[in-house]
Amino acid sequence: MLSFVLTVKRFLEALVKAFKNPMFLSLFTTLFLIILSGTLFYTKKEGWGVLDAIYFCVVSLIPTGVNTNLSPVTNLGKIFTMLYLVVGTGVMFITLLTLGKTMINTKALEERKTESQKKLNEYKKKK
Repeated sequence: MLSFVLTVKRFLEALVKAFKNPMFLSLFTTLFLIILSGTLFYTKKEGWGVLDAIYFCVVSLIPTGVNTNLSPVTNLGKIFTMLYLVVGTGVMFITLLTLGKTMINTKALEERKTESQKKLNEYKKKK
């Protein structure tokens, strides 16, 4: 449980730091608009509830293999889903990759700060 809490803390810190990066902000905005458009489409054309539509839109863009038990029934829905997945998967992948890179860089920066602090403490002890 402690490792989960620490991971969430590190994730949130990286998320805050990532939003300061204009490229990440652009990717996140694009991803948000893609998920929003998918949600609107599935609620209007397929008759799904909002939560089901959001769930399908997010889970289908993450390569987890989770079965949502949802699939479009109409021909328009099937065509939209094919295009949605082609465009959305790439944007989701790059967004997650950028966030992961930020998490790694944040952890490396913390480690460098810790090392610098140790060296500074050692230097002070020598004096």
